[in-house]
Amino acid sequence: MQIEFNAKKRDLQGTSASRRLRRADRVPGILYGGPDTPQPIDLDHNELYQHLRKEAFHSSVLTANVDGQKQMCLLRDVQWHAYRKIILHVDFQRIDAAQKIHQKVPLHFLNADVAPGVKTQGGMVQHVLTELDVRCLPKDLPGFIEVDLKDLSIGQSIHLSQLAIPAGVEIVHHGDGDPAIATVIMRGKADAAEATEAAAAAEASAASTAAADAAKAAAAKK
Repeated sequence: MQIEFNAKKRDLQGTSASRRLRRADRVPGILYGGPDTPQPIDLDHNELYQHLRKEAFHSSVLTANVDGQKQMCLLRDVQWHAYRKIILHVDFQRIDAAQKIHQKVPLHFLNADVAPGVKTQGGMVQHVLTELDVRCLPKDLPGFIEVDLKDLSIGQSIHLSQLAIPAGVEIVHHGDGDPAIATVIMRGKADAAEATEAAAAAEASAASTAAADAAKAAAAKK
């Protein structure tokens, strides 16, 4: 799946130029990688914002249409305003159709509602991983990888080796063993763990307050 977005070449750079672009509802960005030099670009804020709302835009091969010239790329970084829904800067990396790429691919969890551990045993699914790092040619990049939970009972997990990986795709796994992707746990255990964490947080807060009060009292006596 390829998604195309529009961009323009950007000649002026620097803080002032970027600020003017943002006031005009444009987003400064950079397109780098490959044999060509990095190309500063700018994009329409609303168009980019709508693209970023879609999961596929973050994990698919993209086509950058820069002033009519199309190039394959991947989204590599997005900088957001601290508390407003404003995109400040975006980075894209050019890719070659003949060269393998590294990309994070989201996991889609299926059939959790019919898993015995959830449907009849009162458990809940705990997601250990939500994405995987893969290596493949651009044409083989999957939009997502499915994780079928239909056979899981309480205490059971589905592991990396049990996933159906698309042809031509290699999982880049850092570490030893066969990591769990998801597991079904008892709701009581989950609730107990949350209660323990909440109690610990409350105790720490109370201790901090008591220490502050003691410090104030000591200061008042001086």
